[in-house]
Amino acid sequence: MAGSGYGRRAGSWVAAIALVGAAVAGTPSSAAAAPRTDTVHAKSPAIGTHPSYRRAGRTTDAPAATTFSCQTTTPADCYGPAQIRTAYGFDKLSVTGAGRTIVIIDAFQSPTIRHDLSVFDQLFELPGASLDNIAPDGLTPFDVTDENMVSWAAEITLDVEWAHAIAPAAHLKLVLAKSNEDPDILSATRYAVDHNLGDVISQSFGEAEQCMDPQVQAAQHRVFEAATRKNITLLASSGDQGAAQPSCDGSTYIKAASTPASDPLVTGVGGTRLFADGVTGAYQSETAWNEPDYEAATGGGFSILYRTPLYQRPLRLPSRGVPDVAYNAAIDGGVLIVWSSSGAGSDLVFIIGGTSAGTPQWAGLTALVDQSAKRRIGFMNGVLYAAAFSPAYRRLFHDITTGDNSSNGVTGFPAKKGWDAATGLGSPKANALVPLLAAVARHGR
Repeated sequence: MAGSGYGRRAGSWVAAIALVGAAVAGTPSSAAAAPRTDTVHAKSPAIGTHPSYRRAGRTTDAPAATTFSCQTTTPADCYGPAQIRTAYGFDKLSVTGAGRTIVIIDAFQSPTIRHDLSVFDQLFELPGASLDNIAPDGLTPFDVTDENMVSWAAEITLDVEWAHAIAPAAHLKLVLAKSNEDPDILSATRYAVDHNLGDVISQSFGEAEQCMDPQVQAAQHRVFEAATRKNITLLASSGDQGAAQPSCDGSTYIKAASTPASDPLVTGVGGTRLFADGVTGAYQSETAWNEPDYEAATGGGFSILYRTPLYQRPLRLPSRGVPDVAYNAAIDGGVLIVWSSSGAGSDLVFIIGGTSAGTPQWAGLTALVDQSAKRRIGFMNGVLYAAAFSPAYRRLFHDITTGDNSSNGVTGFPAKKGWDAATGLGSPKANALVPLLAAVARHGR
């Protein structure tokens, strides 16, 4: 890696991508998904690939909101926006994110992102999106033969399309670092904060706390302090290797919390396996995300950098615990994206998973809160935990009580009642949680 800083691989590193079919023509493609990337010392995206993929062509006899045969099983093998919105209660809300801006930090670029977002909207009957691409340090030319760049292109596609799926009227600003080196991503994040680009920042990347240069980590925290003073909400994925993270030389796995999710000013997003009706999206249940076949599980654990923050003290934790919240991250049961820069062909639809899927959707939820409140909620963790410690908890969250995040030879943590280091406080019941958070933002804390 060039430079003095550690690199970041996009989002939580190991998601899987399964090729579903051609989005427009509806015919399966024989091209393989992009290969997995394992860059050493990198923050990883929730985008990696499994060497096999499923072909599941489009179905013509399903309801309008259902497009692919993998959506017609129960529980679903994949989800589109309509099913996810129903499962988590977004369909019961009248707000759309209008007047609010979601900032998405990523590295490199996807040269097809505008086209792919347009096809995604047409395919799933979503309104057109407003998207700005910003490259404060210059845009790195895209090389489809570079596995790392392709991995980040998938991350970009997931982040943009699914933030839009949850908050379809919110303005999107995609801020692109020139590389996935820590200093470059920090530079992009600093630009977004210094220029107050939006209401919420989505960060779908991470690495072991032990592997980040201490000076860069300290500078990152100062940027997060500046964001918090400006009432910008910060979100980050908790990782896709379970309680493990790649070691600093990339040779093995170590028990570690992922930064930036472990920063106490950030809301860390963990992963679940959602079980919902494949056609209607009706919620059934969730468990901690753990898929050994993909060597993937929800990230979570305890920080070696930060003491227990005030909002977690009632839990009597040894240090800052992550994640704070959760969302569907499954690979078998993942979400659908339209992605044309994979090298496999244009207008293809992929099934994708990882904690990076939940982070932009929580950013969309935040935009809905801010629209409802007519102001930014900003730092959310204090409110989330206060709500969880109240009698309203079960009305606001799906409490995940089964599964664990042991993975890659590292013993993890079990899901249990209330907060845990696999799924945090749980996944949102958006129809109840959004109004509550908006009321808090509106009347002050």
